[in-house]
Amino acid sequence: MTPPAPASAPPKPKRQRPTLTQRLRGNVPRSITDPPSTAIAVQLPAPFTRYARSAQRWRPGEVEVLRDGGQTYPAMLTALAAAERSICFETYILAADRTGDRFKAVLAERARAGVAVRIIYDAVGSFGLPVSWVDDLRAAGCEVIDFNPIAPWRRRFRLSHRDHRKVIVVDDRVGFTGGLNIADDYAALEDGGVGWHDMHCRVTGAVVVDLARMFRRTWLRSGGKDYRSPSAPTSDYAPTMARPFIRLIENTLRRQRTAVRRAYLHVIKNAQRRVLIQNAYFLPDRGLRRALIRAAERGVDVRVMVPGHSDVRMVGYASLYIMRRLAHRGVKMFLWRGPMMHAKTATVDDAWSTIGSYNFDAQSRFNNLEVTVEILDAATASTLALTFERDMAHAEQFDERAWKQLPWWSKVMAWIGFRLRRLL
Repeated sequence: MTPPAPASAPPKPKRQRPTLTQRLRGNVPRSITDPPSTAIAVQLPAPFTRYARSAQRWRPGEVEVLRDGGQTYPAMLTALAAAERSICFETYILAADRTGDRFKAVLAERARAGVAVRIIYDAVGSFGLPVSWVDDLRAAGCEVIDFNPIAPWRRRFRLSHRDHRKVIVVDDRVGFTGGLNIADDYAALEDGGVGWHDMHCRVTGAVVVDLARMFRRTWLRSGGKDYRSPSAPTSDYAPTMARPFIRLIENTLRRQRTAVRRAYLHVIKNAQRRVLIQNAYFLPDRGLRRALIRAAERGVDVRVMVPGHSDVRMVGYASLYIMRRLAHRGVKMFLWRGPMMHAKTATVDDAWSTIGSYNFDAQSRFNNLEVTVEILDAATASTLALTFERDMAHAEQFDERAWKQLPWWSKVMAWIGFRLRRLL
């Protein structure tokens, strides 16, 4: 009798290849919805309405203008030392020097005390930061992210995409933003620093929650562990005529890339009396140059101050070429004399002001993550205007006569820099 044939093994189920969405799901954070809506519109005081490009997302709050490291660093360290629940710390440059060590000590101490400390620093801006220095922070309990590490083998790696923001949020109640990084270059001379001139601000009110949410989105998209979205009492969003109105502008999403530029264009076009700008890397595009010239032609007092000796030499040369053109058309241009001027501020008509990280160059416009705050407040505008007038004592006007006095090779470098402005 013929033995029965052995039963054949059941066919293996065909392996389904994961879809693109499934493959990427581990790297893409879930959709973030943070109530209350950031699109809440408010009724602004009549004197301010012409300077607001939109009535949405303005928050009542308080602003303290901080000048240089001598004022900014002590205010930051005091706020950090008082943290009870959380610290969000984001910076382009984090240096392992005397200034960096001061912040490291406070952050580590707060983490050991049970405060949730989250730190983002940029891989290029903080290039050379020792791994052991960062490991000390992690050992103390801090969570640390190296933004966009230099790894060309990674998918979609883009070296030029940098986190240029400078943000600190403490307990979702006190926030700092502006132009200062964490390094000795920005520290006061009496503190052993180089004494770079820069501007920062301390803010309170509902805009701090906007800063905290912006930080969280960057944190999640950079691979950080999820945590509860910060929230604020509804009363913090209620408009009041007695407090400054503050609006956060960021450029995380593609549709936001030109948000800061649009805000500048709007206020310059609506300026009636004066426009005062300090900017570290001044390479405005044609539209911004045209707006400045037309404002000057209307009789507006338009003054722009840039570094006399830039830490990025080619940007400094390219700025000279643009400054000559603007000065010829009525814009008053000034060169700061002294240590590097790193500020990114503006004030218009004693009503509108801005303090942030945004430069008038191609990097801020196209590549970098930036943040700035718009402020509708006469007192803040007056403070920034007084700062500008004070700085005039350390600046000299740049006009056609000053251009002609430059050596021939500086003019050649200025022409070359202008042609390369989209790369700077």
